[in-house]
Amino acid sequence: MFSRFEWMVALRYLRSRRQEGFISVIAWFSLLGIALGVATLIIVMAVMNGFRQELLTRILGLNGHLSVYASEGQMTDFDGMAGTLRKMNGVVSVSPMIEGQVMVTANGASQGSVVRGLRPADLKKRKTLATNIVSGSLDDFKGKNVVVIGERMARKLGVDVGDKLTLISPKGQVTAFGTMPRLKAYRVAATFSIGMFEYDSSFVFMPLQAAQLYFQHKGTVSNLEVFGDNPETAPALATKIMIDMKGAVRVHDWQRANASFFNAIQVERNVMFLILTLIIVVAAFNIISSMIMLVKDKGRDIAILRTMGATRGMIMRVFFLAGASVGTIGTLAGFGLGLSFAENIETIRQWIQGLTGTELFAAEIYFLSKLPAVVDLSEVIAVVGMGLVLSFAATLYPSWRAARTDPAEALRYE
Repeated sequence: MFSRFEWMVALRYLRSRRQEGFISVIAWFSLLGIALGVATLIIVMAVMNGFRQELLTRILGLNGHLSVYASEGQMTDFDGMAGTLRKMNGVVSVSPMIEGQVMVTANGASQGSVVRGLRPADLKKRKTLATNIVSGSLDDFKGKNVVVIGERMARKLGVDVGDKLTLISPKGQVTAFGTMPRLKAYRVAATFSIGMFEYDSSFVFMPLQAAQLYFQHKGTVSNLEVFGDNPETAPALATKIMIDMKGAVRVHDWQRANASFFNAIQVERNVMFLILTLIIVVAAFNIISSMIMLVKDKGRDIAILRTMGATRGMIMRVFFLAGASVGTIGTLAGFGLGLSFAENIETIRQWIQGLTGTELFAAEIYFLSKLPAVVDLSEVIAVVGMGLVLSFAATLYPSWRAARTDPAEALRYE
């Protein structure tokens, strides 16, 4: 497609001499701009993908794909209903649960918390939690006075495995002296750290029977947590349960429960993609300006080549190769830089934090304790393809202008 002569002339034009130094500087900045644009786009998309995947893994690791509630009040025949749900196609497991809000106090410190009552066997099935026990053991998660708490909560309250903390329920007991808050002390059986700030700092797990006693749910539970074989089909499974149960239950799927959260992530991801694409577009305009200046500077050379027999097509291909080479090298450099950065982003973050002494990724704000990155091959291909297409498109007009140069006019004005 391109002859050896055209490659030789194009590469020669890219190696500037002293009087063409300014054009070369613009070309180098164009290359650098495209490289940074492509690299930044790959890195940001990888971080956004990682952020969503990590949140999704942790949220669905501790929360069911579906939450089934009684149509009114508490759920009474929960074991019978759980057995019915387990027989449905697409249902993997069903866990009766009690959930309530309390105030946790220990060693003079206190904070709000969410208590979840689960059977020990059901808690052990939550791999996200069971595989991230920091201290203690889930084998001790039994009886009526034990709890499992997050490591961040344990540090804040100054407690460890074997220590006691007190739970205060806002729904108190009515006495002759008025409503008194319900207080009960529990021993810490284990602590966990799943890497999500909200869960590690504010969740308390206790055996189901202990939760029934504390929250006065005699023989009842708050809801059933259902895990399906595919989180993405949870809405369809919810509809099926509603139909089979003939309206006797209310069903909430995880997508509805977290819709605003994940929609916000998706919107932010799309906006970031559009904004960062502008970096590549600006770099492409730099290629156009540098190539137009190169064509103007090489007017006499173009005229000589034309008089020696070079066709307009050859001249156009020479300048197309010159401009496309800058874009291709820049895109490939950005591809390598972006992948390298994305694969080592947590190490780089730790190094920058140590160097500057500042916290770049606060767990309290971003929910996660480390910066995640997941590279999507299709997105990387799309970014690289976009970089190449914009680079090639930027060279078309200068190349066409070079091919339209009139040899007589060019030599007359030299």
